[in-house]
Amino acid sequence: MKYNFDEIVNRRGTYSLKWDGAELIKQFGITERYDEDTIPLFTADMDLPVPQPLIDALHKTVDHRIFGYSVFPEEYYEAIQHWFKKRHNWDIKKEHIVYSPGTVHALNVAVKAFTQSGDGIIIQRPVYPPFTGVIEENGRVVVNNALKADEAGYYSIDFEDFEEKAKDEHTKMFILCNPHNPTGRIFKEDELKRLADICYRHDVLIVADEIHGDLIRKDQTFYPMAKVAEQTGHILTLTAINKTFNTAGLHCTNVIVTDTDRMATFATEMGMQLGSPFTIAALIAVYNEGEEWLEQLKDYLDDMMDYVKNFFAEHMPEVKVRIPEGTYVLWLDFSGYGLPPEEIHDRIYNKANVVLEDGSMFGEEGTQYQRICIPSPRPLIQEALERIAREFEDISGKQKA
Repeated sequence: MKYNFDEIVNRRGTYSLKWDGAELIKQFGITERYDEDTIPLFTADMDLPVPQPLIDALHKTVDHRIFGYSVFPEEYYEAIQHWFKKRHNWDIKKEHIVYSPGTVHALNVAVKAFTQSGDGIIIQRPVYPPFTGVIEENGRVVVNNALKADEAGYYSIDFEDFEEKAKDEHTKMFILCNPHNPTGRIFKEDELKRLADICYRHDVLIVADEIHGDLIRKDQTFYPMAKVAEQTGHILTLTAINKTFNTAGLHCTNVIVTDTDRMATFATEMGMQLGSPFTIAALIAVYNEGEEWLEQLKDYLDDMMDYVKNFFAEHMPEVKVRIPEGTYVLWLDFSGYGLPPEEIHDRIYNKANVVLEDGSMFGEEGTQYQRICIPSPRPLIQEALERIAREFEDISGKQKA
């Protein structure tokens, strides 16, 4: 069937974090202004309708009228295996899969299971803020192997710095984000092999967050690290339907652990986790019948990326925009305006009344940046961009003059 992603679905009054969570959003320090006219584009979920097979599966679950404790049937594991084999040519064994009610929850479990207080954990800033949270809140130490951007906004890994930090006796873990959030890099096969090899030689465990792995541009290829690495026992892979199919509220992450002892350690720390019947039905439906929807979504996102890039080129050329290789976020460089980050924030969040995410939340490397999540109907994105552009007209005009 043909999906209409331009349709605006009103999410207010549906318990939506981004549309109904004004007080919590202010509490997080994301914005000072949030009212009925706010356009929120800060959090990584979609304002787009999900696949029809998913809706049908959830209706069937509702119609049963009983929502008791549930177990994971063979169909659940078979659906995971089918998806990753077909999409990424990755063979996954059932005994290597463990369920988690969320990706950040799985990160917390991994940190607690495999590191001790005071241990160092490598991350690559600018990076998804909860990576820092799960390290510091558990009494571990952030070891930053910052990604390096060139003039075109293309980020690369500083491998010499990475190895120096990996071989430190206090470094015990590396949390990889691939595709990388917020820069959008999809790391190449040789990059992943090199990272995996360095960590294997220095006994550093890798937790690979790959939950954006299906959200890639049409001309790109995503490689699961555990598929391309020569040694995989030191790699835990986080996968999820949440980002791909807009099901964050259904809490469905799956962790792939190939080493038997590490699987036992991780599962013990995780404890017994039972998915809801909605979670189970959702995963089976989308992995078995959601591919047509995903291909249409990727076309829509590719077009939206082009639209946003062209909008900034025409109306706010001071903002550098690079179309990411993966994810549905854009990492916007506002440094061309020469404004302090506080003023950039004020013009966007308070005056334009559009909520993005300040780049400083991703590390000091993001100070002049804003992250925007674009999987919303184009009319909504257009309105948000036009509002932002109006608030920068005075500066753009002066610079052009």
